[in-house]
Amino acid sequence: MDAYRWFKGLGRREDADIRLLCFHYAGGSASMFRDWAHLLPGSIEPVSVQLPGRADRFLETPHTSMTALVDELIEVLEPTLDKPFACYGASMGARVSWALAHSLGDRHLPLPRKLYVSSSTAPVLKEVVRGWNEDDDKLVAYMRELGGTPPEVLGDDDLLTALLPILRADLTVLGTHAYRTSSPLKVPLHAFAGRDDEEASPDLMAQWCVETSAGFGMDVIDTGHFLNDVGLQQVIDVISSDLG
Repeated sequence: MDAYRWFKGLGRREDADIRLLCFHYAGGSASMFRDWAHLLPGSIEPVSVQLPGRADRFLETPHTSMTALVDELIEVLEPTLDKPFACYGASMGARVSWALAHSLGDRHLPLPRKLYVSSSTAPVLKEVVRGWNEDDDKLVAYMRELGGTPPEVLGDDDLLTALLPILRADLTVLGTHAYRTSSPLKVPLHAFAGRDDEEASPDLMAQWCVETSAGFGMDVIDTGHFLNDVGLQQVIDVISSDLG
């Protein structure tokens, strides 16, 4: 049951060569990857990671600590590590997948074959995380600035009341996670930077290169902080070419 809560199969593919763990952005949910099974080749099995506190896990308390989040995730993930896997993380999800890879290495467990990150400033820059320790009005203003949140949500007090605690908890995970100086990952890393992303610009994302000793690449795509359809297709094309 723990695996069912954490991992949402997007199209069961028993004969796939590799599993792709997909990590959503702050305040998001596993549903952001619902179309990926139709977009990726059959040799890749996409599995979306659902963090506590949202969607079918809304009764659970969301994590506010990266260490606790990753520890619990590894507990559930470890029995599945007999199959090759890679990770894709969007914004907050990029940091979670990166922290997960480090913790797997620390425990001498199998590492992802490749790590894909998008819309996330490189950890080494120690950029201040906004929103998590500010009042609700400033947090909503931050959401408006980032874009990506439907106007009907921003204009509905009940929806905002439900969303803000989840978003704040997710941003707290990021805001309280201190960067540690450690050996680069022995995992190839590929970054996707939105040309118009002021939160995680191409210059800020380029520094992900210091986080790996196994090869780094980056694509600058014509999108903002949240992927548009063109940007999504570019991400899918790169992952399909690499893993498929």
